[in-house]
Amino acid sequence: MYTTMLLPEIVKTERVLKSAHLKREVELDFFVPESLMGNEQLNLLLLNDGQDTAALDVQQSMNHLYRNFKIEPLVVVAIKAGTERLQEYGVAGHPDFLGRGGQAAAYTSFILKELLPFIQAEVETPIKGKRAIAGFSLGGLMAFDLAWNNDNYFDAVGVFSGSFWWRKKDLRDGYTDDDRILHRCIALTKTKPELKFWLMTGTEDELADRNRNFIIDSIDDTVDVIKELLKKGYRRPEDITYYEMVGGRHDVVSWGRALPAFLLWAFGRKTIASL
Repeated sequence: MYTTMLLPEIVKTERVLKSAHLKREVELDFFVPESLMGNEQLNLLLLNDGQDTAALDVQQSMNHLYRNFKIEPLVVVAIKAGTERLQEYGVAGHPDFLGRGGQAAAYTSFILKELLPFIQAEVETPIKGKRAIAGFSLGGLMAFDLAWNNDNYFDAVGVFSGSFWWRKKDLRDGYTDDDRILHRCIALTKTKPELKFWLMTGTEDELADRNRNFIIDSIDDTVDVIKELLKKGYRRPEDITYYEMVGGRHDVVSWGRALPAFLLWAFGRKTIASL
């Protein structure tokens, strides 16, 4: 008689967390490996804009990588944005020129003070491995800001087509690149947070080219973030990975195609050399 070995699976469950900081119920999707023994080095990934997980093929990508032993045991918690997304996402304490992002500090408090304790209470196995946060577009900007200012909670951040254009002045009001909020925050930070960075753009993210250098703003702004990080003493490729997707657009299809590369970068299983 032969015993059939079942492949490991990622199981999706839905949760709702009533947030005092956001003053709303936050819907969550949990993606958890089944049949954990309890002695695994369990990792955690938070995803902003969790309402898009189906279009991103999160569960399928995780299953493929996990079944083939490409990634370490990983819990993904996808946080669904609410109607106040344009207020909850941004740079905490620094609304843009239209006043958007005014609740980014409250979102940060929600993640640190409410969500992380809730996750550990829901997942039976202690999460003692790497912790990362990632997001798409404006959710990517929020992920970067959250990790940058809270490296005691996070080890890595992933940004897909991040809204690094986030600025304090309209283009029509004498804007210069010094008006980009996140770049300025990085430059003014006196410490060097203990973080790793994975930044992705698509060559067809947009058409805008405000400085007319024949490079779209999405790429320019991301490359300039990397330049600021290098000034802080981070190194490539040890600390910073830049993934430019040829033909990639500002949409969930492109981000879903890039997601496996990010998961492998952040949570790839380490190979053991043959003896």
